[in-house]
Amino acid sequence: MTVLMERRATRLRHPAAFVAVAAILLTFAAAAAVPSPLYVVYQQLWGFSAATLTVIFAVYVAALILALLMLGALSDHVGRRPVLIGAVALEAVALLLFVVAGNVPTLIAARIVQGVATGAALATLGAALIDLNPRRAGLISGIAPVAGLGVGALGSGVLVEYAPFPTHLVYALLLAGMAVAGVAVAALPETAGRRPGGVASLVPKLGVPARLRADLLALVPIIVASWALGGLYMSLGPSVAADSFGLHDHLVGGLVVTLVCGAGAVTSFLLRRTPTPRVLAIAGAGLATGGAIGVAGLLAGNLPLATAGSIVSGIGFGAASLASFGTLARIAAPHERGELMAVALVVSYVAFSLPAVIAGVLAGRIGLHETALGYGGAVAALGAVALIAQAVRQKA
Repeated sequence: MTVLMERRATRLRHPAAFVAVAAILLTFAAAAAVPSPLYVVYQQLWGFSAATLTVIFAVYVAALILALLMLGALSDHVGRRPVLIGAVALEAVALLLFVVAGNVPTLIAARIVQGVATGAALATLGAALIDLNPRRAGLISGIAPVAGLGVGALGSGVLVEYAPFPTHLVYALLLAGMAVAGVAVAALPETAGRRPGGVASLVPKLGVPARLRADLLALVPIIVASWALGGLYMSLGPSVAADSFGLHDHLVGGLVVTLVCGAGAVTSFLLRRTPTPRVLAIAGAGLATGGAIGVAGLLAGNLPLATAGSIVSGIGFGAASLASFGTLARIAAPHERGELMAVALVVSYVAFSLPAVIAGVLAGRIGLHETALGYGGAVAALGAVALIAQAVRQKA
């Protein structure tokens, strides 16, 4: 038994396993972002409204949140690998649905299946990273999702604009990526032992140990502000670029998302050794300032100014992701990791989706430009609130 545990411990620290889990997390995030530049194409093909677009976006997030509530803690009971194998298989099904999609209902079905797969994967991958390397898990959990969103959106935009079969090729490539991910999961060491309660953990619930609640609550303002920003860019960003600045190039649609996510990923890496309180301050300041600059750019019809706002907002997004997930990786005990990550991700994706859905409804009533102005102003205000909340906590 001692020899077995020693071998298991050695495998837990194996760099290749950590890199593989990080790569799978990046792939899932990229897959989630790929439809964004394609939404404009789908609208042109099938003639649906901005409100329908946000419904397609929202059903994905609703399915993801439900999966987090039901499956977020499952890997703490049955192990990481079984949950990841199921998530990869479901993601492959979703990608096949995207390939054959010829109407809105099929697209909605694809996004629902993808939401379940992504929800199951995210909490489990985050927990596995902590299992394998607690010291670096927070950095990767902060960088990989943000970088994946940027890579997925940019790659999709490039393929849609310059490659054949715009609504098929990107999904075929992701299917190949999922096949590789499946092989990688099969080769991973199991990092969580089995324990009773697996069936009971499927009952939807949100639970945080009492000793961790204050730390998580302190992060809620910055999580909400940053992921509300992400929801704006992922759901309506390409459409706003086309409506407000006349940029109909599909590559530009991908770049809109990549500006925010790319700046976020670089920021997370550059700030990896910066004390968390300072990172949180940078996050709040970036979100507040970037939102204000973006609104000014939209009001003036000034593309360079709006672009600068996106980059500054991305800095805040990246800093918020690094500080949030870095804190969670540091405070969670092994048996709490899956559930704690699930709770944090539920908060993130509610903030990611609900404002975007409201914005989609408003866009049909007051116009996309006016909706984007109001949304950008709200994100700036949320960033300011998060900055003030962190300053108050530091003084307390």
